[in-house]
Amino acid sequence: MGTNPATAGPRRSTAARTLALLAVGATALTGATVTVQTTTLAGHRAGVPTVHVRPASSGHIDATGRVAPISTSDCVSQIGIHCYSPLQYRTAYNLGPLYKEGVTGKGRTIVIVDSFGSPTIQHDLEVFDKQWGIPDTQVEVVKWGNVPPFDPTNEDHTGWAGETTLDVEYAHAIAPDAHIVLVETGVAETEGVTGLPEMMDAEKALIKSGRADVISQSFGATENTFPGFDKGDFKSIKDLRYAFQFAAAHNVTVLAASGDNGATDAMENGSDLYPYKVNSWPSSDPLVTSIGGTQMTLDNDGKRTAADKVWHDDYGAAGGGVSGVFERPWYQASVANVTGNHRGTPDISMSAAVDGAAWTYESYDPTRVGWHLTGGTSEATPIFSGVVALADQLAGYRLGQLNWRLYGLGLLPSQWSGITDVTTGDNSWNAVTGYQAAKGYDLASGLGTIDAARFVHAIAGR
Repeated sequence: MGTNPATAGPRRSTAARTLALLAVGATALTGATVTVQTTTLAGHRAGVPTVHVRPASSGHIDATGRVAPISTSDCVSQIGIHCYSPLQYRTAYNLGPLYKEGVTGKGRTIVIVDSFGSPTIQHDLEVFDKQWGIPDTQVEVVKWGNVPPFDPTNEDHTGWAGETTLDVEYAHAIAPDAHIVLVETGVAETEGVTGLPEMMDAEKALIKSGRADVISQSFGATENTFPGFDKGDFKSIKDLRYAFQFAAAHNVTVLAASGDNGATDAMENGSDLYPYKVNSWPSSDPLVTSIGGTQMTLDNDGKRTAADKVWHDDYGAAGGGVSGVFERPWYQASVANVTGNHRGTPDISMSAAVDGAAWTYESYDPTRVGWHLTGGTSEATPIFSGVVALADQLAGYRLGQLNWRLYGLGLLPSQWSGITDVTTGDNSWNAVTGYQAAKGYDLASGLGTIDAARFVHAIAGR
């Protein structure tokens, strides 16, 4: 979902969206395009049309990176957008009371899955931690499949490295004592099924080995791009669900970003967008918790100066809508008036706006070492993965599938559930009219966002 806002039809593959305008001008950084050969999914004989791989993140706020992050007010005056640090997110989501109780994610493991990974992730996390006074942790890197040597001149590699950095730094920022396992796969996720079997195999193996409490997925592919979709044959998607079914059987929570193209998403070529509403997998899977995006307006201390709204700015909009594959799951019975007979996404939303971007430190590209800004629902997803790790620790066991718990809490007053309704904004994008936020559940923000101190206690039942 990393995209270049200067190009028409940004790609949906991962849920990261980064500013592509340089601080010194309006030059756009474009993503690499690489042709992938036709592949065959096990159990599905038809080949997948050739697709184009695009980086998980393409473009940053400066070409070379900033020496140090700047304040929100300076971002507004110098760049024209809001920017936030992990400390501001901690304040905004009311995480302080949990940390004071000793709820820091200790004893829990967050698994992050990204193609190619980043060769400098440990160093970059340590620089990030030092800047914000966050305790360091040792990232466990698992290479799955034939992961090629990292090439800093390959924009596909650097794009995924940017995604990796965002995922690791913000999962850690929210749950500082959780163990992080970074799974680096050798095949980039693309529109269609190329690369997804490898990711699902990796996830199942980590679950089987007992090394996963929550899995964070900042990638996805439009349902319509899977073979057979146009004929009502959903076997190619359903054959990929084995990792999620295994996760459900082992009480492992699985999260996925809802997307950055609002109510639409990318076609098979990875660049053009459908001219009508679509949805994306794995976010649309009933066994997955779909994480949407909000836009927060914070001051320099992380205090809200306005209520959160659905992310929709000049660079993208929060993914959400109804699945064309999956029927409405039982846990969404209470919102059937909104979803109809199909699975609705997202389930819950966290910060994702580019006008409200997160600071990351990156050094995998020697020409652009420094501090960068990134937004998108792949920011929201690792943030929420940290929240799940906190809840698992407080509960004393894996909470596993969260959705039935979420929709149960959604029936309670916010002071008890910790779920804060998002009632303004919409996710229209690229001339496709999306969904409007409203009181209660909606297809732009899901159930809303959270006050973590209340939400973690509520969902953990303690």
